[in-house]
Amino acid sequence: LLQVASFQGVAVRSLSTSSSHEHPEHGRLVYKGNLAKLVLGVKFFSYSTSIFNLLMMPYIMFKTGIGVESLLVQAAFYGVIGFFTFITPVTLHILTKGYVVRLYYKDEMDTYTAVTYNAILAEKVTVFHQKDVKIPDITKMFTTFYAKTKSMLVNPTLFPNPQDYNHLMGYDKSSFFKLEDIKEADERK
Repeated sequence: LLQVASFQGVAVRSLSTSSSHEHPEHGRLVYKGNLAKLVLGVKFFSYSTSIFNLLMMPYIMFKTGIGVESLLVQAAFYGVIGFFTFITPVTLHILTKGYVVRLYYKDEMDTYTAVTYNAILAEKVTVFHQKDVKIPDITKMFTTFYAKTKSMLVNPTLFPNPQDYNHLMGYDKSSFFKLEDIKEADERK
């Protein structure tokens, strides 16, 4: 019981130090995705089941005798196993590669640093300027904006400060009327 309590204390301390809002290299944390652990977990599960399938395939072939069946049966078996072994992890990666885990902003340079997961489940850093942000003309699934040519997905409601989202998307430079301007005009009347 004493070891468990000390383990929990270490975990709490390590979590509290990793949740700092300032990163010396990337800047101020402006966004944190709430599905980051879920995305990582699903990709890890998919990869691990694919590896398990690859390791079990020779055993299954040996025990079932599928190696002595016709060529058509072998092709069908390899096709089904290959589909779930390779296509599922690739599809998951394509769908989730733009999911932003964390987004940092450096005021003095007007640069953003987006942290996503790459194909081998490591964090990938993409640095871009606000002027590199392009909003798709047509709403696309799994894309909120493009940073240069890379598709990025964020949830606007998870930005603690809405002005950070507005600046990222370029809405603060928009020619549209701002709500504050309209309120000020109404107050002057």
